[in-house]
Amino acid sequence: MENTKEVIERSSRVERKRRDSFGMFDGYDSCSEDTSSSSSSDESEEEVAPLPSSLPIIKNNGQIYTYPDGKSGMGRKYSIFRGNQDWQAQIQSSCFLENATCEMCGMVGVRDAFYSKTKRFCSVSCSRSYSSNSKKASILARLQVAGKPPTKKAKVLQKQPLVAKLAAYAQYQATLQNQAKTKAAAVPVEGFSWGSYINSNSFTAAPVTCFKHAPMGTCWGDIAEGVRVEVPNTDCSLPTKVFWIAGIVKLAGYNALLRYEGFENDSSLDFWCNICGSDIHPVGWCATSGKPLVPPQTVQHKYTNWKAFLVKRLTGAKTLPPDFSQKVSESMQYPFKTSMRVEVVDKTHLCRTRVAVVESVIGGRLRLVYEESEDKTDDFWCHMYSPLIHHIGWSRSIGHRFKRSDIAKKQDGHFDAPPHLFMKVKEVDAAGEWFKEGMKLEAIDPLNLSAICVATVRKVLADGYLMIGIDGSEAADGSDWFCYHATSPSIFPVGFCEINMIELTPPRGYAKLPFKWFDYLRETDSIAAPVKLFNKEVPNHGFHVGMKLEAVDLMEPRLVCVATVTRIIHRLLRIHFDGWEDEYDQWVDCESPDLYPVGWCQLTGYQLQPPAPQSSRDSQSSSSKQKKKAKSQQYKGQKKMTSLQLKEELLDGEEYSFLQGTSDQESNGSASYYIKQEP
Repeated sequence: MENTKEVIERSSRVERKRRDSFGMFDGYDSCSEDTSSSSSSDESEEEVAPLPSSLPIIKNNGQIYTYPDGKSGMGRKYSIFRGNQDWQAQIQSSCFLENATCEMCGMVGVRDAFYSKTKRFCSVSCSRSYSSNSKKASILARLQVAGKPPTKKAKVLQKQPLVAKLAAYAQYQATLQNQAKTKAAAVPVEGFSWGSYINSNSFTAAPVTCFKHAPMGTCWGDIAEGVRVEVPNTDCSLPTKVFWIAGIVKLAGYNALLRYEGFENDSSLDFWCNICGSDIHPVGWCATSGKPLVPPQTVQHKYTNWKAFLVKRLTGAKTLPPDFSQKVSESMQYPFKTSMRVEVVDKTHLCRTRVAVVESVIGGRLRLVYEESEDKTDDFWCHMYSPLIHHIGWSRSIGHRFKRSDIAKKQDGHFDAPPHLFMKVKEVDAAGEWFKEGMKLEAIDPLNLSAICVATVRKVLADGYLMIGIDGSEAADGSDWFCYHATSPSIFPVGFCEINMIELTPPRGYAKLPFKWFDYLRETDSIAAPVKLFNKEVPNHGFHVGMKLEAVDLMEPRLVCVATVTRIIHRLLRIHFDGWEDEYDQWVDCESPDLYPVGWCQLTGYQLQPPAPQSSRDSQSSSSKQKKKAKSQQYKGQKKMTSLQLKEELLDGEEYSFLQGTSDQESNGSASYYIKQEP
């Protein structure tokens, strides 16, 4: 019996050496067939080149992270060093995660945290149970030799290996089903894939830092190409979920193109994923969570010492912050809740507001149902930071028109949203020179966002708000006036379009073309609003022409579409919806809450509208876009047959002179793109 026990223990040690030969868990059966692909633990230690004491493994924001120290047991955290401390010995002894499988229950965990000298069991209970079962097995063998029938307990003991196999198979099937569900959920509507779309056309996407209102927009940090993460290993035949280290090859918004370590220049298994997804972790997460690191099957035999390979590859590399997933979760907590009451623009009469109730919140976007809608179909979509929504009582406080609800009192469960939740506007000083009724300006038409039109200040409200009307398209009762704040980036001084070579839409029915501001001001006996009253701040937005993003179709604000930045005029962006004609383009401010990074819809669970395919583009233009087109043309001015003509001459006069500007500015300074009034 003593010899038999020694043989069993020796065989077990050999098996554990094979399993830990990479310094990680290796569950491939082929390893035992090809001895050249593995080596003993002693050989692995000899192959690891000594590291300088000051050389970091993973560096992130000045912090250096090493792998577990082997003393704290399973679930321990990284040791953090902030100086030139000598941790070479620690790296050599336990640099990479060595996993072990409990011989009693089959649990996979950190080997150093296992019990017994041989590290064969995950707990004292398993160790004792195994010892007890071994004794029972010996008794069973002796009884069978003697010809005595086995007991009930012995029969149960005999069935345990089969039960373990069935449990492992059930877990394997569950893993496959979960992977299938995950892959199915990651495929956007109609099979559209941002990764394939970007790869096939060599597109670039706007970085997450361009969108301060989006999740992680203000704390994205320096996540870029080359950052290493731990992700599920899909190139694996094991029944359990295992992980491996991958590097970011390309970044597109939230989406990252990843390549497993060991593939070098081989892109055959590159894959796209959302970097904020639940399966993406910083390097070291497996060590702290007791998860196995397993090299992909394709490159399994490429290196004899994966431990040394990873030390070399990860030295000096960056990874995600340890609290990255927590930051993602916190950035996706929204203060607006269902049943909150707000004031929002009346989509049928832009000149007034109505009370609406928050029906749902998705990624910060609110589905608002007008309070009088009994079947809850009369709704309006906008972002929680939209300038179109306000707290209850806002309209009365500034003198804005308001449609009173027929409902006498609040419905049960409904409550007013606190005023501090709404976006604050800049304070203005209206005591001195200020906007006056009748002043002329240029403004984006809210009913045709592809056009900047000749407009007039129709009413001056309190707190810097203005009622604006589009010349030539106004209703007699002013029902199509709309409210802009004086600091709004959607209104411009006279001459803005001409200086920046943007087509200005003249008043409907105005026959004296090409349109000249000086002639029009004289004919209407009006004056232009002073340039100094407009917002001239240009933030460092980071957008460039050609960048891809996800953008709301503000004519159908429930839709978020694949879009492209086609022009940049300081802080003004021209957004083109991929697959649609240019007439559906929209002028949007660079800080608009209706613009999102690539991957925002997938991250938040919002439905993304893919580009219209070439074959169905014509039919969709005349069907699904018919209502939108008719609505936009209702207030659309005459459109020139050709593109914007270059300025033929400088307008001369005693009162105005233009400053030379540059088209499609991408600089951060406000430059000189406004008309200047001279004394």
